[in-house]
Amino acid sequence: MRFKARDLEPHAEPITADRLCEGNVYFSVQYADPTLLVPIVQPIVFIGRNLEDGDVDLLYFQGYESFASGIRFVEASKGELADFDARGPEDLNHIFDFDHALDELMRCSLRRRR
Repeated sequence: MRFKARDLEPHAEPITADRLCEGNVYFSVQYADPTLLVPIVQPIVFIGRNLEDGDVDLLYFQGYESFASGIRFVEASKGELADFDARGPEDLNHIFDFDHALDELMRCSLRRRR
């Protein structure tokens, strides 16, 4: 099996708020170390914008595991345990679609080879 070679940008290319689609899975790629050699990848689902009264420009994400088990934002207030996160559009620097998360992991792989 061979994966087609491709050129990588030298920098990360996170998703932008205008490209988020409700119900789609995205990937949080963060690093456990300052040298960016130990990635932590977590699947998350974009569940919507401004889901609570008074919200302004908030983007809501839910952990994939709780989303896949059927827990939804409205039900969570009824005692369901779920992993929700609200953030502003300026706080997406580590959220990627699948292909860009893969690019980030390939950049990590290249750093690890040095």
